[in-house]
Amino acid sequence: MDHTTRRNVRLPLTAGFATVVVGLLGACSSGTDVGTDTETGDAAGGTYTWWDPYPQHDTSSDWASRVQACGEEAGVTIERTAYDTTALTNQALLSAQEGTSPDVILIDNPAVSTLADTGMLTTVDELGLDTAATDENLLAAGVVEGAAYGIPIGANTLSLYYNAEILSDAGVDPASITDWDSLTAALKAVTDAGHKGITFSGIGTEEGSFQFLPWFWGAGADLRDLDSPEAVAALELWKGWLDAGYAPNSVINNSQNTVWEEFLTGDFAFAENGTWQVNSAAEAEFETGIVQLPGRDGGGAPAPTGGEFIVAPVQEDTARYEVTRQIVECMTTPEGFVETANTFAYYIPPTAEGQEALLADNADLEPWVEAVRNAKGRTSDDLGTDYPLISEALWTAVQNALSGAQTPAEALATAQADAEAATS
Repeated sequence: MDHTTRRNVRLPLTAGFATVVVGLLGACSSGTDVGTDTETGDAAGGTYTWWDPYPQHDTSSDWASRVQACGEEAGVTIERTAYDTTALTNQALLSAQEGTSPDVILIDNPAVSTLADTGMLTTVDELGLDTAATDENLLAAGVVEGAAYGIPIGANTLSLYYNAEILSDAGVDPASITDWDSLTAALKAVTDAGHKGITFSGIGTEEGSFQFLPWFWGAGADLRDLDSPEAVAALELWKGWLDAGYAPNSVINNSQNTVWEEFLTGDFAFAENGTWQVNSAAEAEFETGIVQLPGRDGGGAPAPTGGEFIVAPVQEDTARYEVTRQIVECMTTPEGFVETANTFAYYIPPTAEGQEALLADNADLEPWVEAVRNAKGRTSDDLGTDYPLISEALWTAVQNALSGAQTPAEALATAQADAEAATS
């Protein structure tokens, strides 16, 4: 493994670029900055720096202890700094520009391509990491022009939660929901029985795109072709639910948290939401379950992945990479993946061995393992730094269609033109 050369780091930190970074939010952690020290220490031993987006886990937490234990196993001390998600991406870019990059960063998966595009990250091959066991659909979020720039530490994604009491009252078997037609029929049945149908997030932010993508991809649409017939069908589905009264007008402004608050009232039969609500669902005042988000013609729709990648920034002192590799390997063992899954309730491990170990501890997570196996990275298909620009055009189209400002076809035609102009 040769690390004798250092790629040039190009960092155009313009206002427009910062806006792109802010847009890279979907299902991810948040909080406040708890440290800013960027001393890197000696190459062989000493202190290694680690940044992550988990300020809610302070120095006394199990997470912080686990990070430190991986440093101790490699014979070094880890100096950990936690930022909220957006601040972390911006700080990472700034540190590379200033030559003060940390040794390890855990970064929201859509931001991997943003960092890699600047030249500030090593590839997994350069670091000597083996990703053969990692699920390809999850690893793809960190692949840019054929090179992988990190390893997912786990993934969360979306499914369709249901209120079992409402479905029973309406005579709906959740197992019957296998495609768009059967879901729409279930929504009609529950509303005919006097209940509310479905709530989801159609807000004009990344969360809106995040929640729309399973229907978009489930129709067979492609993010490079926003106004395809398949894309129009997906947006017509959502608009049709609003027009029929199966979904409330509040979805236009709903965040994912608001969606969940609506579901917990017990009034709604269904809510689109993520792995991170597993514990809350178990504590609800009514029985809950989940079904896979259905594809248009059947099968599970690909839902977007949330979660972080562990990446290693380029260092002037390439002797540091050996210890960095050891730290990363320590964090990505099957046992390590399960610890991460349980810490972040729940990140599904990105390897079959890790998933099997998680299910041995908690068999109820099997539907979520299936959802993650079907999931797709938002920056997959070599979208890279074009993704946030395309996503903004998409969520704007969703807003325009749901509000009635444009038809779905008109809204998506405008979105395609805007996306082409922004990415050309």
